[in-house]
Amino acid sequence: MLPRLEYIKQARVRLGITQRKLASLTGVSTSMINQIESGRCKPSYDTARKIFEVLGSLEGKTSMKAGDICSRHLIYVQKDERLHRAIELMRKNSISQIPVFDASKVVGILTEDGLAKIMVEKDEMELKDVRVSQVMESPPPQVDVSTPAKALIPLVRFTRCVLVSEKANVIGIVTITDTLKMVE
Repeated sequence: MLPRLEYIKQARVRLGITQRKLASLTGVSTSMINQIESGRCKPSYDTARKIFEVLGSLEGKTSMKAGDICSRHLIYVQKDERLHRAIELMRKNSISQIPVFDASKVVGILTEDGLAKIMVEKDEMELKDVRVSQVMESPPPQVDVSTPAKALIPLVRFTRCVLVSEKANVIGIVTITDTLKMVE
C-alpha cells in the first residue's frame, strides 16, 4: 500500500528539490507532478509507486540515523557496583542517566529522578552498602544504528534515552540533547 498522495509535496519540499527535479528523476513530466501535488490529477499506481520510490531513496540518503547522532562515549556501570560509584560517575560526567550492564548485557538504568526517590526513602548510612542492581530501573529501549533519527524523538521524549546497538552490541546512547544534532 502506498502513502497518501499529499505526502509527495511534503517530502519533496522537505528534501528541498523542485518539481522539475522530481519529474526528471521519476521520468514523469513536470506538469504531471504539479497536477498530482495540487490534487487535479490522480496518477496511475505505477507512476505513484515510482514517485514514492524516488522520494524514499532520496530520504534514505539525506536523513540522519541513530548512529549519526548518538554519543559513542558510553558511560555505564555494572549491576554489582556500589551505588556511590554510579552517582560519582554521573556527577563527574554531568549526565542524568547511566545504563546498567551485567557483563555485556544491558539490564537496567539509573536516573536522577530514580536516585532522588531513593535518597528520600533511605538515609545516607543505608546507602553506603547499596548495590546498583538493588535500585536500578527497567532498561531503556535499544535501536539499531540504522534507525532513522527522526523516529527517536518521540521515544526519547518518553523514555529520556535510547541505547544504540550495532550487531547486538551497545555502541552509544541518544538523549534529548543528542536529538538537537539533527538541527545543526
